[in-house]
Amino acid sequence: MMKLATIATLLSGAAAFAPAQVGRSSVALNEMSRSIPFLTVPEKLDGSMPGDMGFDPMGLSDIQTDLNYARWSELKHGRICMLAVVGMVWQEYGPHLPGDAYATRDPWEAISSVGFASNIQTFLAIGVVELANWNKYYGDGTPGDIGWDGGQLKNMDSAAVKKRMESEVVHCRLAMIAFIGATHQTFLLHKGLLDFSY
Repeated sequence: MMKLATIATLLSGAAAFAPAQVGRSSVALNEMSRSIPFLTVPEKLDGSMPGDMGFDPMGLSDIQTDLNYARWSELKHGRICMLAVVGMVWQEYGPHLPGDAYATRDPWEAISSVGFASNIQTFLAIGVVELANWNKYYGDGTPGDIGWDGGQLKNMDSAAVKKRMESEVVHCRLAMIAFIGATHQTFLLHKGLLDFSY
């Protein structure tokens, strides 16, 4: 029964990761969501943003005055989760720096074992990136564009850039779910991230 419930949950969420429909100019009255067909598409979710599947069961787009800010937030948190999941797996299974402070395999225990100075260094680095991009969050630019593409998007046509942006949003959403799962497995089950035993 548990396996059936797990499979049903995974399959129902798969529609949220399908590519977005392009070119809708406005939301038709009572148009149904592509991600959950029994829900109607909110008015602000018109398909113009990459990753827009019409999924907003809590109505958050109705209270958001600026969806660009919400997309910035989604991409930022997704990028952080992508780094966090890789870091958690590395902490458990990858090589570590020499010394007792770096010997722990538990990703959450590692935060306290490295000491105050290492944590402050991490927070300062995060703060520098945040301050350097502060004005971009509220501007008219493309959400998520902090200029770190390495010139890879300059030679692409608009369809290829949109596909890349779509892929990033999908990977961000998946990483946020993976981070929640990794945290659950570490905190509640006290198992390694790649330990699939019952």
